[in-house]
Amino acid sequence: MGLVIHQEKIDAAAAAKLAALCPFGAISYDGTLQIGAACKMCRLCVKKGPEGAVTFEEETKPVCRKEEWNGVAVFAEQHGGSVHPVSLELLGKARELAAVTGHPVLAVLIGHRMEKAAEELLRYGADRVYVYDDPACADFLISPYANLFEDFLKKAKPSSVLVGATALGRSLAPKAAARMRAGLTADCTRLEMKENTDLVQIRPAFGGNIMAQIVTPNTRPQFCTVRYKIFSAPERREPRGEIVRMAVTEDLLRGGTEVLKVIRKPEEIDISDAEVIVAVGRGLKTKEDVRLAAALAEKLGAQIACTRPLVEAGWFDPRRQIGLSGRTVKPKLIITLGISGSVQFAAGMRNSDRIIAVNRDPHAPIFDIAHEGFTGDLYEVLPLLIRRIEETSHV
Repeated sequence: MGLVIHQEKIDAAAAAKLAALCPFGAISYDGTLQIGAACKMCRLCVKKGPEGAVTFEEETKPVCRKEEWNGVAVFAEQHGGSVHPVSLELLGKARELAAVTGHPVLAVLIGHRMEKAAEELLRYGADRVYVYDDPACADFLISPYANLFEDFLKKAKPSSVLVGATALGRSLAPKAAARMRAGLTADCTRLEMKENTDLVQIRPAFGGNIMAQIVTPNTRPQFCTVRYKIFSAPERREPRGEIVRMAVTEDLLRGGTEVLKVIRKPEEIDISDAEVIVAVGRGLKTKEDVRLAAALAEKLGAQIACTRPLVEAGWFDPRRQIGLSGRTVKPKLIITLGISGSVQFAAGMRNSDRIIAVNRDPHAPIFDIAHEGFTGDLYEVLPLLIRRIEETSHV
């Protein structure tokens, strides 16, 4: 809905009258009448302005035939023939969502020599795996991949589409959504399905102060991205389902870029895969005190991680940050030292199997999600923890 200006009915006199009517100073005229961002939709220009010069028109909502869209689809990201773990986690969630509506779970796989990867997707819960296999797809190129993804969406017509929030997924998902004239909810932390196939996409908003529930009832498919380690991968099973081999034509492979050479990056720190983590926050007084946490991490064979302020202070590499603007982790054990537990940080680690928190504020939010907590100064508690581990290791 909105205001529509009929320029053919606007002259200097009409424009002056409209500008005088507007209490917000949103109307201007330089030969063409314009209504700016200051407009509050009071509609005085419609009600009291020259007849027919400005009208208010309701937007016609698109009619979505939901029954024509069937299935919960997962874009199965792969590298060198190995499926990215986030895709397996999404298959597990897709099975839960599909159970509500009785829809099948679909997976789309793009690459070269994808036989083993396609079978692996069947083992993790896909009912049908749509495979685009061609030497030209061996390396990720945005235009061909988007073309093939779009081809899958138009032919399979899934109701919901789940994509991993990886570098590749964050590049591909919005392009595919735009081509399908559909919205996209990024970095969802929860997903729920209504019986009418509407996908409830839940994610933090306004800096993590609220959890927004986003529903797009008038468009299909429904797109969302989800970070690694938010959901759990299902149990591996005997492959059931079918592999559908899709045609890869020259038109679908067209793009404006060409791969001349691939240079593999060295292995990077990835705290997302760590089974034990020691995380530190603003409770640390100096950069040198990181060594205390590092000593505990060494005793436990753990990765060390941090909150955003310590990255901004230059104490840590950004790849070691946990939270909405950092990494999502799901270790078997995480020990937080001097971390209050903001919504942003908690969203990145609350699914950990065991959370032990140390904070001198007994009312710190971290204790709301911790399984065990120590109220006290980390400079007093930390040496005791290290000493106790050393004593236990010698028994």
